[in-house]
Amino acid sequence: MKEFIVYTAARFGIFLVAYGVVVGIYVLVAGTPIPVLWPLLVAAVISTVLSIYLLRGMRERFALKLQERADRMSQRFEEMRAKEDHD
Repeated sequence: MKEFIVYTAARFGIFLVAYGVVVGIYVLVAGTPIPVLWPLLVAAVISTVLSIYLLRGMRERFALKLQERADRMSQRFEEMRAKEDHD
């Protein structure tokens, strides 16, 4: 569960940084009030692309932990099933 929280926090952090950069550039270039939707969409696209590359290691560790957990649950299920078949 820790890996999920750390990965999610990192993605959210990247999004906030991207949003800050987009809004900063918009204010410098346009100098007008900031629209709400466009900077959010642009920041979402930028943060998605960045997280693909920057968070690869975290994502792989999270996937590994998830796979290990699924394997343990499958093993327990099979053990219980074998125990029922034996009775």
